[in-house]
Amino acid sequence: MNADAIKKIIQRAQPKEFPDKTAYNSISIRHTDQLSKAMGISSRQIEIMALEHGVVPERYARNMKTFGPQDQIALLNARVSIVGLGGLGGAVVEILARIGIGTLNVIDGDTFEESNLNRQFLSIPARMFESKAEAAAQRIKTLNSAVEITAHPRFLDAENGVALLRHSDVCVDCLDNLKTRFTLERLCKQIGSPLVSAAVAGASGQVTTIFPEDQGLKLLYGAEEKVPPKGAETALGTVPYAVTFLAALECAEVIKIIQGKPGMLRNKLLVADLDDAAIDIVALC
Repeated sequence: MNADAIKKIIQRAQPKEFPDKTAYNSISIRHTDQLSKAMGISSRQIEIMALEHGVVPERYARNMKTFGPQDQIALLNARVSIVGLGGLGGAVVEILARIGIGTLNVIDGDTFEESNLNRQFLSIPARMFESKAEAAAQRIKTLNSAVEITAHPRFLDAENGVALLRHSDVCVDCLDNLKTRFTLERLCKQIGSPLVSAAVAGASGQVTTIFPEDQGLKLLYGAEEKVPPKGAETALGTVPYAVTFLAALECAEVIKIIQGKPGMLRNKLLVADLDDAAIDIVALC
């Protein structure tokens, strides 16, 4: 433990109040970044040390009435891999970077096209035909200097998957390809990582959480060798509010896994139809 860094963190802490008037000690982004540069310690480690000594990094202050300091430290210590950086993946990256996941590993070999603009947060007209993975890395760096980002502008497959996903605490399936989804599930079982999987079609979608020992995707789609390459999205399209809603549900599952909280969708399938404002949870086994 760096006693000098802790001393400087405490010296720079300022008293503040939550909206309910509860007092807390805060350290600003400016001070965490300054200390990081001056002391050769990552901003993430500065934030962890602050939380360990009763100082809340101000960027996470509004997390604190839902999470405790140890919960936030767990997020900062976590490594999450996001596979697919389109509509779901772009929103997942945004949420997880803002909430304070310490290491994000993003994987997608695709580039942007104009039809992405209706729903993909990372896409803008100026980025057409640019790498989605590199756009995700640039976005994360602008959002949270404490997040360490590794970007892989390549498609996941059985040959490269273990190397790309190893050391992940959680993997997030944001794919639109059923065959690759099964490949990702096999890889997660191989490396021992939980997988949060979602799919969107039109204004509806589904999300589930799969642990390595679970039956997983075959309970949703049947035998792998019989699934088509693409799901219902090809016929129904994808609207942005459904994508964002399902991405938020995926992120909630990621947080519960990392923090060891109850209520996750393990062996369950949440199905949402936003046209009918209907949400059902179905037991899978």
